[in-house]
This record gives sequence, C-alpha cells and structure tokens, in this order.
Amino acid sequence: MEARSRLLLLGLDGLPLSLARDLAPELPNLARIVAKAGTVEAELPELSPVNWTSLATGQGPEVHGVFGFSRLQAESFDLSIVCAEDVACPTIFDHLGKHGLISRVINLPNTYPARPLRGMLVSGFVAEQWEQSVYPPFLAHALPEYQLEADTIRGADDPAFLLQELHNTLRSRRQAVERLWPDLDWDVFVVVLTETDRLFHFLYPAMTDSSHPWHAPCRSFLQEWDRLIGRILGLWDALPGPKRLMVMADHGFTTLRTEVDVNAWLRHNGFLRLSTPAKDEWDATAIAPESAAFALDPGRVYLHTRERFPSGILSPNEAKQLLPQLKQGLEALTFNGERVMERVFTKEELYRGPQQYRAPDLVCLAREGFDLKAKFDREQIFGTFGRTGAHTAHGAIFYDSHGWSPERMRHIGQEVLRHFNISESIGSPTDVGSLFPTNGAAGLILA
Repeated sequence: MEARSRLLLLGLDGLPLSLARDLAPELPNLARIVAKAGTVEAELPELSPVNWTSLATGQGPEVHGVFGFSRLQAESFDLSIVCAEDVACPTIFDHLGKHGLISRVINLPNTYPARPLRGMLVSGFVAEQWEQSVYPPFLAHALPEYQLEADTIRGADDPAFLLQELHNTLRSRRQAVERLWPDLDWDVFVVVLTETDRLFHFLYPAMTDSSHPWHAPCRSFLQEWDRLIGRILGLWDALPGPKRLMVMADHGFTTLRTEVDVNAWLRHNGFLRLSTPAKDEWDATAIAPESAAFALDPGRVYLHTRERFPSGILSPNEAKQLLPQLKQGLEALTFNGERVMERVFTKEELYRGPQQYRAPDLVCLAREGFDLKAKFDREQIFGTFGRTGAHTAHGAIFYDSHGWSPERMRHIGQEVLRHFNISESIGSPTDVGSLFPTNGAAGLILA
C-alpha cells in the first residue's frame, strides 16, 4: 500500500520576512523557517479575509467574491462583516473532500460560520458564536474554554490586557492542535496563528525598539508563540513520510506613519456627501444620493452609478469621465510632501472573473507606512487612532519544504491541489465561475 502523503499549512498572520529575520536570533523555531524562507505577494486589497480566502479557494477575489472585511447591500447601504457565506466558489477543502481526502483546519480566517467538510474545522476571524464556529458539532464540547479571538477593542488602549488576551488565544490554538492532530487521520492540516497580526497592529514599534516600554513583554509573548511553532514543527518532524510543510503569512507589516481616510478625501473634494451625520464609522446609510463616489475599507472606491445602485446618479458616460479623475487625484495625494499611494488600480486591471461585477471601481495600494481607511464619521484625511502598525502588500514570509515558490496567495491553494494531483479546479476564472453563475446586479451585495 502506498504511504499516505500529508501536507501541513502553518499560517503566521501578518509576519513580514524582514521582521522574522530580525527576530530569528531569539526565536529558534522561527529561525528554522527563516533560514530558507522567501516571500509571497498579497492579493489586493491586502487584508486577511481577501488573502486567506484566496489561499482557501486557490482563486482571486474576482472568483471567490471577497474584496474586503465589509459587504454593502446596494439597495439599503447597510454594511456588515463578510463571512464564509460570501465565498462564491468551492474551497480547496471541498475539492479535497470530493477525492476522499481529509482536512483539519484551525483558525483559518473567513471560515465562519463553519461549513460541513470532509474533516474538522475550527473557524477563524471573524467568528462570533462558538457553536457555529466548529464542525463537526462535537468539537464545541471537545475544546473547552477555547477563545476565538482577542478583545482588541479594549486591548487597543490597554497593552497589558491585549497581551493577556493574546496569550489566551495562543493557548487555545495549542489546545486545538493537540486535539485534532494525534490520530493522524487527515491529509491536510491547517493552523493559522493570527496573534502576530493583532500584536503588530497595536505594538509594532515594540518589536524592534529595545527602549520601548512594552518591548520585553512583547518579546516574552513571541517566545511563547515560538514555542508553539516549535511544537507544531516537532509534530511534523515525527510524521512518517511522505510529507510536506508550507509556512506563509497573508501580508506583511511595517510601522504606521499615519492612517489615510479615503472617504475624508472624497468629502474634501466634493465627491462624497452625507445626508445626515454618520452614527459611527461604519454608517454607510449616511451617504447622500447626490454623492458621486464613496469608499469602503481599506481603500475600495465605488462610483455611485445608476447601473449599480438604485440611488445612483452617474450615467455610464459620467462614470467613465470621473474614474480617471479620481484615480489621478488619489495618486497625487501627499502627506508632508510624500506621495501616499504606490498605485491606484482600476478593477479591470486587477480582476477578471465572474465576480468582477462586485468589485470596487478603484483599489488603492498605499506606500509603506500609510494605512488606508474608509470611515464615514471622520473629518480629517490624516491621523492616528491607537494603531502603530500597518499592513504591506509586499514581503510576507513564505516557506515550502519542497522548495516551491508562489507569486500570490491564490497560488498556494492551487499548489495544495496539485500536490494531491487534483487539477480539474485549477483553470481559468471562467471555468470555475461557470459552476456558480451570477445573476447580474439584482440585490447586489458588494463584499
């Protein structure tokens, strides 16, 4: 009988290779990965739900339909958080299951609510109700005291509390690994450690600045994080062959210089108007009908067209004329004399697939240190609001024990299927999209 081949995917959310190299001398298990690591480019926008969903489907946003953290109902302008139900194509776990292969998945973002699969799943961010976060249901009782996510709202102003929360969630990830790994009745094992992303958002300067007041506590946490990496690598070492290990981050990180609010820029330039003061930063219902454009986090710009929105005011010709004006204006935006944007893309430049109709008209990619936002209650374009770290689209860590290198996150999911000689799902976007026909813009949700 041919030996069972197993593949371990270890996600280190938000970890840039440059920082990993700086940390490696103090973190021996991370050092083992760094020694032969390269990088992977993030899908755009460079957010967790976009990128982890690209890995989980082997497709880009133009096929899986997830373009950010939030989704907008085109008729009501109600804004909500994306979830697994917004994923418009099969996942690699669906394809693996059809071929009799078993997956076990821990803390993979945008897998809530947990869907049935051939295997086991503990959902990742954003997960809300514990009972809906696991499959099969018995896992809800098999993982006592599992904490889904750190409370970063309170933690933003309380570093000690944030670090304690991260210790708690890290212990939960360990608990899940120890519960789901040992019987070895699986072919693909996925575990994502999202704690680094939370830590870097609020305490990034403490990673490298030894004079920072939270430097020692942060390094202490990272040592615990490294021990869990060591435990996972030790389990992989003990596996009988054949086997394969991939380690990846979904995006990089850097020190935040300033947040840049795209909606504030649109308002300052007369493109976005509010009919009433926004109740909070998420209140898209405040958008006035006479608005020509608005943005959703992080820098997704939508033209307020008649074709797309019942309240839209722009004709196709007016939209065609406005688009280059917005693109040029955003690319010319500066902060203290320095250009903010690396590039502003049109949707046609980034996305060609069955879900393109849901894509933003423009996608802004900021230069390093600038963190794009799209709030509805901010007046100022620039400012800081408690965060000290910002995502980057470049430089995310990637390692493969087989020496393979991806270009973007979607290619990792595709390679998982190739590893198991599953090829029918790795085709053009049109091929996959034909399995999930779209119905035009009726009842459109912009995810």
